[in-house]
Amino acid sequence: MKKRGKKVNKKEKIHKINKKKKSDKNIYSIFLRYLFILLLVLSLKIVYIIFYPITMYPSSWLLDIFYDVEIAEKNIIINNLTLVEIIPACIAGSAYLLLLILIFSIPMDLKKRIFATLLAVFSLLVINILRISLFSIWFHEGFLFFDFTHKLFWYGLSIVIVAGIWFFLVKLFKIKEIPVYTDVASLLK
Repeated sequence: MKKRGKKVNKKEKIHKINKKKKSDKNIYSIFLRYLFILLLVLSLKIVYIIFYPITMYPSSWLLDIFYDVEIAEKNIIINNLTLVEIIPACIAGSAYLLLLILIFSIPMDLKKRIFATLLAVFSLLVINILRISLFSIWFHEGFLFFDFTHKLFWYGLSIVIVAGIWFFLVKLFKIKEIPVYTDVASLLK
């Protein structure tokens, strides 16, 4: 009987050790993810540098289907008449950053995180290219409600687009965790 009691104690010890290892791995994962988020936030300027050309050039190529388009510095010139200035806010670096923060602030296996990140970035990039192209056409054609529509997109619909992409990712990847909260709750256990 005594031997049996010792086996139970050994099993309990092994279980506690395994639980401790899992907890340490979880803490390490959280630390790395939030360190990455901090580095992203601190390098937002690099996000703009990366996304400026991959937003600007496809937008101009799309416009080139309909008009004679040239690129001069950070501007798109349509038919030598209309100057469309692409400012940092047009690139939507903060929107990319927010999506990446949401993706990296939940526990997720690496493969799923990579696919979610690529899909989020690609979706936002395509939407942004289409948005810039459409607004450039409206501006060039003298669309009556251009200023109103531009401000509506800038202040309101950009948030809706980011939220829409996030909810799409949640549904597609069956994400049940809540950003930040899930990590905090697991640390407090």
